[in-house]
Amino acid sequence: MKTRLSAVPVLLAAGVAGLLFEPVFGLWALIRPIAAVLVACYLAVELALRVPKLAQWRALLVLVGGLLAAVYSELWATTLGGLPTGATVRAIAAGVTQSWQLTLQSTWPARPDPELLLFVPLAVVAAALLGLELLRWAPAALLPSLAVVGLSQAFVPLTGAAATGGALCYAVAAAALLVASRRSVGHRTPLRVWMWAPTAILGVLGALAMMVADPVTPTVSLRQIQASAALPEDVASPLDEVAADLRQPDLPVFSYTSKTQVDRWRLAVLDGFDGAGWSFTATFRRMGSTVSLPSTITAPTVRRDASVFLPEPSDPWVPSQPLPTSVAGAAPLLDQESGVLVVPHRDGPVHYDLSWKEPKVDAVQLGGAAIDPHAAGGFAGLGAVPPEISTLAIKATDGMRPSFQAALVLERYLSENYKVATGTDLPTGAGWPQLSTFLLQTKRGTSVQFAASYVVLARILGIPARIAVGYRGEQALTGGTTIVRNRDVLAWPEVAVAGVGWVPLDPTRTASGSSVTGAAYTKTDTGLAAAAAQARSELPPSKDLKDPPLPPQSFGGPVDLAGLTVLAFPFVLVILVLFLAAVAGVPVAKRIRTWRRRRATGSDGVVAAWAEARDLLRSHVVRVTSGMTVRDVAAACLLLNGPPVAEHLAVLAVLMDSTLWSGARTQAGAVEAAWAAVALIRRALAGRPVRRRLGAAFHPTSLRPPRQTPVPV
Repeated sequence: MKTRLSAVPVLLAAGVAGLLFEPVFGLWALIRPIAAVLVACYLAVELALRVPKLAQWRALLVLVGGLLAAVYSELWATTLGGLPTGATVRAIAAGVTQSWQLTLQSTWPARPDPELLLFVPLAVVAAALLGLELLRWAPAALLPSLAVVGLSQAFVPLTGAAATGGALCYAVAAAALLVASRRSVGHRTPLRVWMWAPTAILGVLGALAMMVADPVTPTVSLRQIQASAALPEDVASPLDEVAADLRQPDLPVFSYTSKTQVDRWRLAVLDGFDGAGWSFTATFRRMGSTVSLPSTITAPTVRRDASVFLPEPSDPWVPSQPLPTSVAGAAPLLDQESGVLVVPHRDGPVHYDLSWKEPKVDAVQLGGAAIDPHAAGGFAGLGAVPPEISTLAIKATDGMRPSFQAALVLERYLSENYKVATGTDLPTGAGWPQLSTFLLQTKRGTSVQFAASYVVLARILGIPARIAVGYRGEQALTGGTTIVRNRDVLAWPEVAVAGVGWVPLDPTRTASGSSVTGAAYTKTDTGLAAAAAQARSELPPSKDLKDPPLPPQSFGGPVDLAGLTVLAFPFVLVILVLFLAAVAGVPVAKRIRTWRRRRATGSDGVVAAWAEARDLLRSHVVRVTSGMTVRDVAAACLLLNGPPVAEHLAVLAVLMDSTLWSGARTQAGAVEAAWAAVALIRRALAGRPVRRRLGAAFHPTSLRPPRQTPVPV
């Protein structure tokens, strides 16, 4: 019974530690395997307690029970009728050595696949086993679960309500273990032991409150030292295949079904340019169960869905959208910056359901939008720019400053002054030699030359741009299956717009969305390409073009002024109250001191009047020490070019001598005469400049006793 009471908190602490991986996999994906492991480990402990002969084998029973629970909850497909096989053993070994690495290569929340998730229940098994073996000293039994907590936070730290709940649950388990350990050794539980739980809870709450008030972003993460998933080195760029695909226009590539219009599909995005060719700088990760939108996109979005089917194995590129959120039926790699999906080493048909988000903006908003100069890859390179190209870029936009309107003007310039090449004699290449020929001589090219020329011209003008390669979408809202063929292959430029993301353009005017005109623009055409086409159709003639208004300046990023005001108000109020109290407290304290001195009688009243005169002069920066007599102070005042107060001090000196040294009783009226001299001194000081009088009123030095060292004359 005693061991059982201590074992339960150890198991609970290990389970809570495993659940702290919630940001990585989601809570519901973790509950089943962790609960199975905890139940199995507890049954092993119970079995060892009920069968004394098995007590010495408790560690082995816990290990076997925990592993079997992990197998039955996550690796059932590798068993043979419930019996572990060689595949099961290999999967467990991979869970120890590889699953955590695959998880670091994934977007989060990751897919709850066994090959990724398995390391979490295995870590819980290890924490439970080691914690039970260290139960002889209760604090040591918590160390294994604390190691799992540290591992979870090395993946991604919890914040907000999840952090509060996890910390409180672990604190309760730890407090229960400490209380149970006191009982297990035969001690009566004193009150101070019962205080472990509230103390731990209050400590956790205080730490979390400090974290919320002053959050610190971790600078070290396991993700920073784990390489992302890599593509095979022999993968060809889709940009280089456009001309070859156009020579076989009727060859089907893929098909898809969607209830809404799909403007175009992307295969790859290229943003690196060295003057000779284009490259992609993508960082691929395994696509998780869901993918959130980038924080830079603030425009409202709508959800889109489509079912895609690729009949033949080919390159790893699969059709995607700029902002995919989930994929079902396949396990692709994802580059979150571009939305590109790849399925490496595919050797058969691929059928998957894709969901994505698309920003919803109208043509007016988009036409006046600002560019995003901080977009990743927007200015990745230009190589050695020929001088004629820079001149052409300025001419194409009439010297407009960088904006999305300038991007539309550049698109219109290429559309109106260059022709799309057709037939079998198609130009290839997108380096500076080919682009110079296209821009300055032939003015004829495929979408590759159009897109590449647009991107380099836009970057010269300070507009962030990149190339996307893929296929046109359907021409109308059909809701049926659409077959995409080689004739639909297309390269197009994309421009980064603040708050919206990457907006697709089409200087060839051959994409489905680009055919939308002002008259045909409807509420159902809510895609970015349709909005961009509408904004382009509404551009004024070149002679009437004007730069749009500048966006409001922001320094250091957006600031939540309302939230900042709410947080800062109590501190500002406290500081203001303290300041006012300090300022007003000096004259109030002097008034109270004067009132108390005026109540003194006899010789004490005369001495109090002298103290009042002395402190009054100290307030007006007359240097007075404790050893100075009234006549010393009068002499010091004669050395100053100040008010005539020496004669009034002389009256006080006579009164002080007669009171302190004559031995006779204080004469009647001496106290009133002393205070009358003080009043005359005060009146003389009132003739000083206002600045001096205000300084004396709020001068705090006279509230302290005079200095002990005499001032030399």
